[in-house]
Amino acid sequence: MAKLMSVKNVPAAKSVFINAGIILFFNFLIIFGMNAQDSGQMIKYYPIGVFHTPLTPQTGAPRQGILAPEIKGEIEIYPEYRAALNSLELFEYIIVLYHCDRAKGWENIVNPPGSNPDMDFGLFATRTYRRPNPIGIAVIKLEKIDNGILYVSGIDAYEGTPVLDIKPYLPKVDSVKSSRNRQMERELGLPDSKK
Repeated sequence: MAKLMSVKNVPAAKSVFINAGIILFFNFLIIFGMNAQDSGQMIKYYPIGVFHTPLTPQTGAPRQGILAPEIKGEIEIYPEYRAALNSLELFEYIIVLYHCDRAKGWENIVNPPGSNPDMDFGLFATRTYRRPNPIGIAVIKLEKIDNGILYVSGIDAYEGTPVLDIKPYLPKVDSVKSSRNRQMERELGLPDSKK
């Protein structure tokens, strides 16, 4: 009867198996996206609803919806989340987080429209929708809620934009007075607030 060769009897085979193991390990890291810049943790969000607006990539959108209060639209909340709308109608303004699903790419340094041309702004110092994680945030006026539909104004999201979350706007915690931030608003090209 032939004797099966054991790996421990062939030193070169050990080296081959060790090298194969290292290669498989690094392939695993590459396949699952784990590298020096990525912890490998995947974060998943599911939309709670969707925007219905007159805005499209062809029409464009205002820089910030609150600067265009005349633009009206709706947020359709999916049925399984509608009970969570209880008491939201008591607020005049809400904060909406949404996924900018049509954003393509991003850059570390940006110059928003109307900003100081002598300044280069780091991406995280701006509100651009083109980001590593293209999450939009907006303070939106809530006109009314009817059967799971939020009627809103002052929006900047395109038709069909997925909504991730809604929170009430609370002036005591969501609005702070800061002369430095007010100055940076000017540098970013935003109009002075009405007093």
